[in-house]
Amino acid sequence: MYEEHFKLTGKPFQLSPDAAFFYPSKEHKRALSFLEYGLSQADGFIIITGDVGTGKTTLVQILLEGLDPTEMLVANLVTTQLEADDLLHLVAISLGLRVSSSSKAIILRDLEHLFVQQARENRRVLLIVDEAQNLPPRSVEELRMLSNFQLDGKPLLQIFLLGQEEFRTTLLSEDFEQLRQRVIATYHLNPLDESETRTYIEHRLSRVGWQNRPKFSANAFPAIFQFCHGVPRRINNLCDRLLLYAFLEEQDKIDKALVNTVADEIGSEFYGGAAIGKLKAETTPEVSADKAAKKAPSVQPLETMAKGMFDKTNVQQRLGALERAIDGLGHSLKPEVDHIREELSYIRLILEDVMHEVRSMRGHSTSRASSPNPGAKKKRA
Repeated sequence: MYEEHFKLTGKPFQLSPDAAFFYPSKEHKRALSFLEYGLSQADGFIIITGDVGTGKTTLVQILLEGLDPTEMLVANLVTTQLEADDLLHLVAISLGLRVSSSSKAIILRDLEHLFVQQARENRRVLLIVDEAQNLPPRSVEELRMLSNFQLDGKPLLQIFLLGQEEFRTTLLSEDFEQLRQRVIATYHLNPLDESETRTYIEHRLSRVGWQNRPKFSANAFPAIFQFCHGVPRRINNLCDRLLLYAFLEEQDKIDKALVNTVADEIGSEFYGGAAIGKLKAETTPEVSADKAAKKAPSVQPLETMAKGMFDKTNVQQRLGALERAIDGLGHSLKPEVDHIREELSYIRLILEDVMHEVRSMRGHSTSRASSPNPGAKKKRA
């Protein structure tokens, strides 16, 4: 819609991963180096973690583009809640096998034959598992067992695991000691910093022939970073809406005020802590329910109310402490685990309290909406 108006050759901020728009931030370059290093080792597990939307899938696309299909057979899986047997089926099908039996033993036999055949043809087999945090522990263990296949002392399968941050917790559990011993490289992909957020936006615009129309003012980039916290997918979502808004409102300049307007329309997902603080100020306990109802034009979404309540209990700070505790696991394992259990119990209590408040507020809003208006009755009389 807006592409023709601004004389762009395509959409610069599409949400689906596209290697053509890859921006080599310092984080992404390092993560890609880890993937390439792991590939050169032809052994073990490579693990890349990162928050939602930080670009893990795009990294895989970049890596695959550089591979010679005559030298490597690649299966790229995006998992859901796959149990161990279903995962084996999916691996076999993705590698081109015709699965004619539900027998685990037969599937493992066929996979081993395939691996050996590929090795004798001087081809390696690479399995990439995206969204690995969704895998049950038994399925992760099944992947480890697949990595046991060898020929003449050389591994027949290498596995890359990509997942969100919580996947690190799974790997740190005591049940996965054997898998951890086979990890030859791991990297956590962090969001962009403020300066990279600007160059990321300009990089994607340049890929579609942007000629500084619409113009992004200098104060627009810090505002975008504040709302998106450097997460590429969030930046794409917000900037796509910014271009659409500029087109509909016939504006050729995107500044801080416009960013604020569009971010308000999108909702609190892009505000982070700043918006939650704003929401908290607007719904402070000192304001009565009646006054809040008169002030608000409509009932707040449950997600927005829940985020406001979460801020009251500093859940983000508690989760940050939990992450540091996990990262600090080492020689003093037992005390750290005890601390984590206490933190998880605390957060679980908070969630129960939040859901109770959400249900109460929702019930109160519904009862107000359904009650008759006495003033309107008198007027009709």
